[in-house]
Amino acid sequence: MRDLGAFLAHGPTDASTRPRYQHDVLSEFAHEFLAFLLNESFKKVDVLISRSYKDANCNSSSTHKVHERTMPLVIILKTKTSIPVEVDSIQLETVAKQSTNDVKATLVQYGNKQVPLGEFFEVTGSAADDNCLVWEGDCAHVKLIGTKLRSGHIRVDGNAGMHLGAEMTGGEIIVNGNATDWVGAEMHGGRIHVHGDAGHLVGAVYRGGYRGMTGGEILIDGNAGNEIGHSMRRGLIAVGGKAGDAAGVNMIAGTVLLFGNTGIRPGAGMRRGTIGLLDSDNPPDMLPTFKYACKYRPIFLRLYLRHLQSCRFSVPEDSLDAEFHRHCGDFLEDGKGEILIRAAK
Repeated sequence: MRDLGAFLAHGPTDASTRPRYQHDVLSEFAHEFLAFLLNESFKKVDVLISRSYKDANCNSSSTHKVHERTMPLVIILKTKTSIPVEVDSIQLETVAKQSTNDVKATLVQYGNKQVPLGEFFEVTGSAADDNCLVWEGDCAHVKLIGTKLRSGHIRVDGNAGMHLGAEMTGGEIIVNGNATDWVGAEMHGGRIHVHGDAGHLVGAVYRGGYRGMTGGEILIDGNAGNEIGHSMRRGLIAVGGKAGDAAGVNMIAGTVLLFGNTGIRPGAGMRRGTIGLLDSDNPPDMLPTFKYACKYRPIFLRLYLRHLQSCRFSVPEDSLDAEFHRHCGDFLEDGKGEILIRAAK
């Protein structure tokens, strides 16, 4: 489906004709948005339904008491190491069928050798009943948590290492801490919500690849580094704090919303898609390959912001009815992308 953020980018760019064009395409926009809801929201129906009764297990803020048999599988870091531990062998759909001893015996990559998971982690509980996995401790040097996740819930109570949720196709990952580089790299679906900061290349393509994330959502409450959404094809990325340089570089499509200060060269090489810059106090300089179009209130952006609020992502209330300056580009490429910069308050 054509990305909603880029939908209006195909219309006229002259400010005087913009309102009439929006009126003419309102019906088509409604169909586009309905398709978006059907395509994206229904993918998350299992998550939304199960969350109502699984929060007692997978939500760290829950105070409900649950029966011992529904206790989630908890993997607790007991030995810190400066050498990264790669845990892509710990797949939720696999460990849900295993005993704690089997999980401990699973081999993980430690430097240039493989060792049992139990050498670094304690394991308790089971994911058989609730399809939930919890990592506890400072896992900043634990790579590939939740990689290729297809369904279920993963929570990290602490920091998470590189490649969190890489190539995942469904499910939900929540980090109650910070994450490092490559969060959601080349992901295809599901949701990642980091309640702290993230490193570089959020939702990006791997070096030598063609596309970054092609679906799903990545929400970062804090700051994020450079090249957010590099070559992303579809999906939504939202960053509540500061963003680094080259946000949305080489975007094919998709939506990136940045609520804090943004570094230089946003949207460089983008073909389609939408980058929303909601910090009106410090807007970055636009590249000369972008053309100013108009000042308006984008309807679709309000829908995105309401959706973020429903996901417990902090959105300033005055952003919902704010006006934005629309810039089209990058004209070194197709020129069908857009950067929306919030007008001064």
